[in-house]
Amino acid sequence: MLKYLTPVAILTIVFTACSQTNNDSIPVGQQGTLVVEGNVKEFNPEGTTIETRYNPPAGFQRAETDTMSFAHYLRNLPLKAADEEVTYYNGGKKAQRSIYRSVVDLPIGNKNLHQCADAVMRFRAEYLWSTGQHNDIHFNFTNGFQVDYSKWLAGNRMVVSGNKTYWSPGSARSNTYTTFWKYMELIFNYAGTLSLEKELHSRDLNDMHIGDVLIQGGSPGHAVMVVDMCENAETGEKRFLLAQSYMPAQETQVLINPENPETSWYSLKNSGPIYTPEWTFYTNDLKHF
Repeated sequence: MLKYLTPVAILTIVFTACSQTNNDSIPVGQQGTLVVEGNVKEFNPEGTTIETRYNPPAGFQRAETDTMSFAHYLRNLPLKAADEEVTYYNGGKKAQRSIYRSVVDLPIGNKNLHQCADAVMRFRAEYLWSTGQHNDIHFNFTNGFQVDYSKWLAGNRMVVSGNKTYWSPGSARSNTYTTFWKYMELIFNYAGTLSLEKELHSRDLNDMHIGDVLIQGGSPGHAVMVVDMCENAETGEKRFLLAQSYMPAQETQVLINPENPETSWYSLKNSGPIYTPEWTFYTNDLKHF
């Protein structure tokens, strides 16, 4: 999604960004039941995190991760009950179960802000905040202005006047979660797929890591995050899980694979476009923080 710094432009973007599927998207099938490959049930409805709900397919194993890593954080994102629907910021429900199989159990606020790129930035920032890496939390507004969380927690506040932005002394130093979330809502307001795409670094698709982002900046634009991976040691094939938010603002969901609707695992052995339920990405769309 693309966000600008002027009120009129922001209002316009509300009705365009992340609001429609890419014309290259393919039709999705109905959500499958438990997937059984060999003797492995890939979907465990009793699991409460990505790692415990999504088992690797037969012959595949997750790589070990450091408990302080971003990959470990994403694998352990809390999930709502398996039969829960995605909730919009206004309390409405996203009932298209052919799109997702699980809902991330994190609050998104009651404003129409937590959309596709916002969920990506939120996960990165939440990880850094929870591990005390406050100086590494920063994002760019669409006009290129870098907004550092370290300045925000020190009490400074952003002044936005048209396309001009600058810091101004505001309040006392605070590093509570409430203060952090207010910072994130500021980022959600003035950053989006266009700014995030420019901020991230390109990565070869075959070198994909957990925490990487498939992103197309623009209006509309879209972004999804790689939240887990596994590998077949014998064949070398890698598979991955994707999560997204969308528009209007909504909870993050773990996607199904529309080319094989009975699984959520995508394969890196395919060299063509990456079809997700609501968008089509290409091999050069992979980025990383």
